[in-house]
Parts: sequence; structure tokens; C-alpha cells
Amino acid sequence: MQNITRSLKNKEKISILFVCLGNICRSPAAQGIMQHLVDTEGLSGQFAIDSAGTYGGHAGELPDKRMRVHAARRGYSLEHRSRPVSESDFYDFDLIVAMDDSNYDTLRCLSPDTDGQDKVVRMASFCRMHPYYDAVPDPYYEGASGFELVLDLLEDACRGLLDELSGK
Repeated sequence: MQNITRSLKNKEKISILFVCLGNICRSPAAQGIMQHLVDTEGLSGQFAIDSAGTYGGHAGELPDKRMRVHAARRGYSLEHRSRPVSESDFYDFDLIVAMDDSNYDTLRCLSPDTDGQDKVVRMASFCRMHPYYDAVPDPYYEGASGFELVLDLLEDACRGLLDELSGK
């Protein structure tokens, strides 16, 4: 699927950064879901997972309360504190996963070099059950159904990403 994910399959530890705009809805939810998956499968030692935003205006804040409530109903605890993407992220992480095209384009522009640009991938490209989505939509201005859709997409994409990285 993704050339970058193929090259990571034999790494001892894979570091993944999930990125959305403000790092208060989609990316901390993706971080929480992915962490839950690797913990459940006993793979915690093989992955380092974090999240960040392309916009730093929410730095230090917990995820949006609505996202925390909806995630908690599915068994996910979202305790990450928002932070902006930094230049060092392009060196520190093996894979940088963008939630939508705007995040993808911004991340590629922020990257200090082409190696960093090559690490940027789209979250929706890992969806298996929802292949007709080309992005994970921002639920911030949506109602409960928007948050539920985002969690459905992220559960699907995280499962697809983990399966791809673990060779399943």
C-alpha cells in the first residue's frame, strides 16, 4: 500500500505521529485508538505513538470534551495534551499520519527536507471498511454523529495501519 510502511516492517520500534489541525479531536483519538490496539495485542514495546497539530492555538489542552466522551464510551481514555508539530518531529518519527488533505499539504510544507515529506501519509489510505472516505473529517463543528463517524474511521484506519506494519 504505502512504500514507507513496507520499509518499516523490520524495524525494532516504529514511531508514529498522528496529526490534525488543533490536536484536540482526530489526532488524539487516533493516538488513543492505536495505543489501545498495540497494548491489547502485546505490541507496546514495538511502537511509540504520539499526536500533534498543525495549529498550535490549543497547546497544553486536553482533547475536546465531546471527543473524550464519545471515545470513553468505546473504552478509550484520551489524556494527551495538545501540542503543535515541530521540525524535530520529522526526524523523531518514522511515520507522520495526516487526517486530511489540508494537514497533509501543511505537513509536507513544514518538513525540513524530502525525507520528512516522504514520511507523511494520509490516514484514510489505511481504511478497509470505509474505503470511500478519502479523509477523516473534522468533527469540531458537527454533532454527536460527526464524532462517532470519526471514531469509526479511526478504528478502521488504525487497524489497517497496524495490520500493515505488523505484516498481517
